[in-house]
Amino acid sequence: MTRHRLSARLLRQVAAAGAATGLALTLGLAAASGASATPAAAGGHHDSSFAFNLVPSPNIAACLPDASGKVTITPGKQNDVMKVSISGMPAHAGFDLFVIQQPLAPFGVSWYQTDVNANAYGNGSATVQGVFDVETFSVSPGGTTTFSPTHQYHLGLWFNNPQTPFKLGCEPGATSPTVTPFNGEQHAGVQVLNTSEFPTNAGPLSKVSR
Repeated sequence: MTRHRLSARLLRQVAAAGAATGLALTLGLAAASGASATPAAAGGHHDSSFAFNLVPSPNIAACLPDASGKVTITPGKQNDVMKVSISGMPAHAGFDLFVIQQPLAPFGVSWYQTDVNANAYGNGSATVQGVFDVETFSVSPGGTTTFSPTHQYHLGLWFNNPQTPFKLGCEPGATSPTVTPFNGEQHAGVQVLNTSEFPTNAGPLSKVSR
């Protein structure tokens, strides 16, 4: 083979290799571009989060003047994420969060959602996942009790230990601690925070939709 023919063949091989490399690079860039776009599109759903406050229950502002809470609900495709934070509480106190029909007594249909524990500074938080939106309801077609579909659009937080609010003076005039059924043992204290800033029949969960 002459030097001229060898050079021509070598040039064709170099050109072919360069084209293949360019094609692979182009495909790689396109794939990388598509992969980075997907998470960005998926993350846009979090703009629909709804935040609201928990306010002191009756007599609580006098014994715990800084007691407060905040809730943020982020809807998802199948259920929702609810983040609850509290502050201004007694150090290391335990609390129980319920989803309830009415913000104040007699509370109506209620269900136990989670514990919330305060740290040494009286702050605490909890994150739970479930249905916390306009579709939240309970129903009992029969059994030990019967009731039609009933929405629960409010939240209430109770002292886990009845002695805690009693010793703090949150029950003026009481000679013994008030015991309520709002914890896992049905032996809790009084309510400390609630969502009574919203109307009874239009609690904050009714403002959330997927």
